[in-house]
Amino acid sequence: MPAPSELLLALGMSVAAGLVGSIAVMRRMALASDALSHIALPGIALALMLHVSPLLGGFVALIVGTLLVWALEYRTRIPTEAVIGVLFSAALAIGSLMTSGEDLLEALLGAPGVSGASDAALGLATAVLVIVFMVRARSRLVIRLVSPDLVGTLGVNVPSLDLLFLLAFALTVALGLRYLGVLLMGSLIIIPATTGMYLGRSLRSMQVIAVTSAVGSTLVGTLLAPRLGVASGPVIIVVAASVFFASLLGRRRSRRRMAGVTRAGQSPRQ
Repeated sequence: MPAPSELLLALGMSVAAGLVGSIAVMRRMALASDALSHIALPGIALALMLHVSPLLGGFVALIVGTLLVWALEYRTRIPTEAVIGVLFSAALAIGSLMTSGEDLLEALLGAPGVSGASDAALGLATAVLVIVFMVRARSRLVIRLVSPDLVGTLGVNVPSLDLLFLLAFALTVALGLRYLGVLLMGSLIIIPATTGMYLGRSLRSMQVIAVTSAVGSTLVGTLLAPRLGVASGPVIIVVAASVFFASLLGRRRSRRRMAGVTRAGQSPRQ
């Protein structure tokens, strides 16, 4: 059973992942979500070499990588996902060269349950910061999706808004490094948000479904993993993916039933 502080941090991470993922999926950054998390790998490897906190190394690498992505995007006009893809490939190669063995496995898949109270408190504060930003900036982010020119006329600095969103994205990834590692954290951002996009009828309902799915998957995976004797990270993602596929089947059956009721209610032609 995880400590209360660990569980609270995991829930904060899940809420942030659901909110950030909803905008990321709408911006067609689904694959970029997974790639961005790999940028943390060289920072984790360097931190291990210097005998400092791997989470701190990953956090610094993500912030530096995010600033680099933002700068390259606006200087070269290359799409965000393409810039992240290039940095992902380089970071994965460099990080793999710098670390190996058990340290590499923990960096890739996470090692929950080993963070201190101060790390948990800092992580929870970061999660709250991301959640507050995503809630307060939701309207601006949506208008940015529809029309960057329109949001500019409202007095919003579009490059700054994009940078803040990318930083919120990076902070969310950093929150999940301990629990899910660089391989799986992007999945917690992508899968629940995709479930919300499929089932939701509006952005609000999409985000509610995404957050509910992320939180539920994290809770179930965290509590189920010790019973199975396996790491919690893969279990969390399997649960999230199962929810997504169940939503596909459930909605398809609902549509079939509605179609059958509609046909049965129609009067036969004379």
